[in-house]
Amino acid sequence: MRQVSKFFGRCLLCLLLGTGLTPGQTQSSAIAQLAWLTGCWAREGKEAGTGETWMPPAGGTMLGMSRSVKDGKTNFIEFLQIRTGPESKLQYVVLMPGQTEVAFTLTKLTATEAVFENPAHDFPQRIIYRREGKAKLFARIEGPDKGKTVGIDFPMRRISCEKQE
Repeated sequence: MRQVSKFFGRCLLCLLLGTGLTPGQTQSSAIAQLAWLTGCWAREGKEAGTGETWMPPAGGTMLGMSRSVKDGKTNFIEFLQIRTGPESKLQYVVLMPGQTEVAFTLTKLTATEAVFENPAHDFPQRIIYRREGKAKLFARIEGPDKGKTVGIDFPMRRISCEKQE
C-alpha cells in the first residue's frame, strides 16, 4: 500500500510540475493567482481605447476582452477566457468574431507571470503575461515565422475602467 501511495504521489507531482503548479495547488487556486490581471489596461503608445479588460476570477473563470482602436474606430476585438479545460488543465481561450475558439494550455505560473502554449496553432503558439509592479502589464505572443521564433510585445499600463484613456 505504501508503494502505491508513493507512486500516486509521484504521479501527482509530475502532473503539477507539468502545469507549473506547486503541490497542493488546484486549478481554482491557480485562477485566483491570476487576479493581478483584473482591471483595465491601456496599450502604451496606442490610440485611446486600445487595450484589455479583465473581470476578476469567479466561478472558476476569468473573462476578458481585447480591443484595438485606429483612427477613432474599433478595428480588432477578441474575447478572452481563462478556464479549466480538458484533463483539468487551466487554459487561455481566445475567440475572435467569426472564428472558432483557440485554447492555450497553462505551462508556467508564478506570482508575476503566466505562460500559455498551443504548439499546434499557427501563430501565436505562446501567450505570456507578466506583471511589472502594480501598474504595468507586459503581454507577449510568440510563434514561428520562416523557421525562427518571433514575438510581438504589448506593453500596457493600468487605467481606470470608468474612463478609457
